Amino acid sequence: MNPILITSTEESTGKTAVALALAQLARERGLDVGYMKPKGTRLESAVGKTLDEDPLLAQELLDLEADIADLEPVVYSPTFVEQALRGREDADALRERVAESYDALAADRDLLFVDGGGPVAGGVVDLTDADVADLLDATAVLVAHYDGPNDVDDVLSATRHLGDRLGGVLFNAVPDAAYDGLVTDVVPFLEGRGVPVFGALPRVQELAGVTVAELADDLGAQVVTTDAPTDAFIERFTVGAMSADDALRQFRRTRDAAMITGGDRSDVQAAALDAPGIKCLLLTGGFRPAGAVVGRAEDEGVPILSVQTDTITAVERAEDVLRQGRARSPETVDVMRGLLEDGADVDAVLSLGE
Repeated sequence: MNPILITSTEESTGKTAVALALAQLARERGLDVGYMKPKGTRLESAVGKTLDEDPLLAQELLDLEADIADLEPVVYSPTFVEQALRGREDADALRERVAESYDALAADRDLLFVDGGGPVAGGVVDLTDADVADLLDATAVLVAHYDGPNDVDDVLSATRHLGDRLGGVLFNAVPDAAYDGLVTDVVPFLEGRGVPVFGALPRVQELAGVTVAELADDLGAQVVTTDAPTDAFIERFTVGAMSADDALRQFRRTRDAAMITGGDRSDVQAAALDAPGIKCLLLTGGFRPAGAVVGRAEDEGVPILSVQTDTITAVERAEDVLRQGRARSPETVDVMRGLLEDGADVDAVLSLGE
């Protein structure tokens, strides 16, 4: 059995959803499947400990009874990196810990998926995804975004970094406008250079953003409107920090966006309600918006959220919510499984573990 490492060209490519969906598809084919994430990078505090949520989701979806310390042998937190920079983490000991965890998890398994930490995480202790692939004798699947030809540079750079460990590339979240060019030009180009391509998955809204309700919940925001629906998807943010006229020109160029501005900027809020691509207003500073703005938002069906924080903090927190997205939940892993079945050579991917 050879482990399959799922890595990526950048953050937020959907590699965890890909890893878990592939694991489920392997189980459906009768394989006894395991999972590990050597470097925990998506960290949350739980029961007094800092843990990555992805191994917890894997436990749920794959019915794993393994200890979390094996599923996630290294908690790659900012504090850990600081200690490593000061020479207080032993790279050899960490590599041994990862190898021992892998041995425990892989015992009697038909296949084990290794969830990578992204393109660069782990370098300070010689545990990049390429290092992990060498350590565990794993074959890597590179998950990549593709919006246009310039993205091929990132793919080629990553393939060189992985070297002989690369099994192939899987493109994910490809916009409709870029799909034909990818299939017609990029895939033959890569395969001509000896880089197998397992498929190109289209961008779907369920995996591309978060709903207004999810955004409000994650930010702890108050929903000021009462009748405006909160099920619209948010895929990006725009900040209203200029004059109302300039703001309106900017807002009209965006789509599926939340507009972030101060709760006292009624002029910018009104301008945002004139732009069809603005799906909600996120107001900062704890100010109550003017009644005329609230009334119009209700009429337009555009929800208004309010937070106590300043605009810069709200932008940072909102971007973090969007970056995490919904790609790590049972529902969206199920969506990813369907995309893989329809748009990827799943059997070719799974054969890398033979």
